[in-house]
Amino acid sequence: MSTPLQSIRLRPVSSAEDSPAIDEPASSAPAQVRFGRIDAALADVARAIERSRDSVLARQHTEGFWSGELEGDSMLEADYIFLHVLLGTGDQGRMQRALTEILRYRKDDGSWSLYPGGPGNISLSVKCYFACKLMGWPADHPLLIQTREWILAHGGVTACNTFSKIYLCSLGQYEYNSVPAIPPEIVLFPKWFWFNIYEISSWSRAILVPLSIAYAKKPYKKIPPEHGISELFVGGREHADLKLQWDRKHKIGWRNFFIFLDRMIHWFERIHIRPLRSLALKKAQKWMLERLEMSDGLGAIYPAILNSIIALRCLGYSLDDPQVIRAMDEFEKLGIDEPTGTKDYAEPTFRMQPCMSPVWDTAQAVYALGETGMDRKDPRLLHAADWMLSKEVRHKGDWAVKNRHAAPGGWYFEFNNEFYPDVDDTAQVLLALNKVDNPRERYQYDVCLRAIDWVYSMQCRNGGWASFDKDNTKMIFQHIPFADHNAMLDPPTVDITGRVLEMLATYGYTRKDRRVEKAIRFIFSEQESDGSWFGRWGVNYLYGTFLVLRGLEAMGVWNHEPQIQQAAEWIRSVQNADGGWGESCNSYDDPVTRGVGVSTPSQTAWGILGLLAAGDTRSDSVAKGIKWLLAKQQVDQRGRGAWDESLGEGKTRQAIYTGTGFPRVFYLAYPLYRDYFPLLALTNYKRAIESPGRNGGPGEAA
Repeated sequence: MSTPLQSIRLRPVSSAEDSPAIDEPASSAPAQVRFGRIDAALADVARAIERSRDSVLARQHTEGFWSGELEGDSMLEADYIFLHVLLGTGDQGRMQRALTEILRYRKDDGSWSLYPGGPGNISLSVKCYFACKLMGWPADHPLLIQTREWILAHGGVTACNTFSKIYLCSLGQYEYNSVPAIPPEIVLFPKWFWFNIYEISSWSRAILVPLSIAYAKKPYKKIPPEHGISELFVGGREHADLKLQWDRKHKIGWRNFFIFLDRMIHWFERIHIRPLRSLALKKAQKWMLERLEMSDGLGAIYPAILNSIIALRCLGYSLDDPQVIRAMDEFEKLGIDEPTGTKDYAEPTFRMQPCMSPVWDTAQAVYALGETGMDRKDPRLLHAADWMLSKEVRHKGDWAVKNRHAAPGGWYFEFNNEFYPDVDDTAQVLLALNKVDNPRERYQYDVCLRAIDWVYSMQCRNGGWASFDKDNTKMIFQHIPFADHNAMLDPPTVDITGRVLEMLATYGYTRKDRRVEKAIRFIFSEQESDGSWFGRWGVNYLYGTFLVLRGLEAMGVWNHEPQIQQAAEWIRSVQNADGGWGESCNSYDDPVTRGVGVSTPSQTAWGILGLLAAGDTRSDSVAKGIKWLLAKQQVDQRGRGAWDESLGEGKTRQAIYTGTGFPRVFYLAYPLYRDYFPLLALTNYKRAIESPGRNGGPGEAA
């Protein structure tokens, strides 16, 4: 069910147009005095907004989009070296620079961590150690001795995850019959069967299908013994117990069922009973080749692209085959080569991005700029809007398996990824487009309507929205042995649902719509006992809580509801003494540490935005947060203002990770988060002070 065309508002319910633009003269008073407190002067806030706006605009690409360099852990460079060693390809100088990048992030105890300041991770440390060996480092190198001791103390190679072990198998460092089986026959299960590839997350699907081809073909390349890692097996490789261990605590359960099934598959492999293998490989190949079209590589994400290259070679494609060349080109595009070093790090370096984020960054930047009161017909905003409109999805993808009757619409995250639009990007693009008066008004209007219809069609049974799929919630798949990357499912999340509610309210939908009310009930059902909400796609409870509060505010939920006031109190309770907010990725491992971390610009902005959405414009918490942002803004020679979100200097400098790929497995640093979120927070604060009383009464009843 859709709202009729004529009833959809293409302008926000409350926008920056309702308040003065930032360029208008502000009060000359040095400070704003309210309730006996001294707040930051609105003139200072207005100047910071202007400087920030200029900084964001300066980063716009000539084609109209924004795209910051995504940063991840050293697994990216380690796997880059692994792939080129396996294929016998690659530029040795670039591989050496990749190793230099890996060594930048080695911890003092010899390990590597998933995020700056985090504990060592066994799979990542083994991969980085192996990269050093593949590049010719001897086992008695002092750095490797320390790393080896750390790895052995934490379980050795056998403690690595499945994906790492399969990569090791291809270079003869592990046994194929000892890793969890990933048989290509999984692609043969029909879509209606309880177990099929569309019951797992889209990213796992894109990773596992090519990996199943590699598992079936079992590629092997012999490397010199001195480049191997047999020394990383506790007690020696010949004595290591490589079998999957039964769950002895819960003898009857899904874990043991899948281990039994895994051993049966291995037994059939050993006696060569694989009647459907040829058919499965053909279908897996067809599935993969179809999704290489209209995409920046398979799934447009690093591990899927890497696995697709290996799978193509396993299927007999030569290195000069157009499919392999194209896949390799997309893989190499993710690399950033700086043979002369950078201003922060003088040594030559090469690093890999996990993917690119132009649609996401552009939507966030346009929305933040629009909130400042920029002219809705500004050529720069129009250029960005037209670029986003050109990326609309017009073909059905994997999402249509569970959503057969919906017409395509929406947007993806990267430059090209037609099979995998996602709800989060779509909602944010719709918010951004609403800030622009496009001369092609009717065309933009039709695109937005298609996208809204698609978003509604993706609503899950419990009322929430997930990212790429609908009702991808079968928890049984978490027990499959090869599911140890902790991301087999794509369940509905409150952070995406909160953003969707904000978008729907912007386009005129209210709580009278039963779908909206169902989403609100889902959000309230997911609230933690302390008042916060979990953040799936950003770190972590600060991210989830601020997005939920903005969505509820936009939908007119009364900000005196106990759930909202409890959430606001939680945000205030975790504010740092310096006035900012921060939260470490550690909160995914230990929820007790939620809201705990060094202050960052992006997370401080989330804290402020959450409090403002809860109706708090008066507290010391908001005032201190605004002052923190003002104090931390760095102004360049051209008068542009930006924020830094990193730790250390020079060689030890590391970006702070506030983005989440897979909780407990992979985290991200979005370099533009530190600019457009503070800009949004300052603008919302200025508007709240100038126009008090928004959402002060009970919300509209369903």
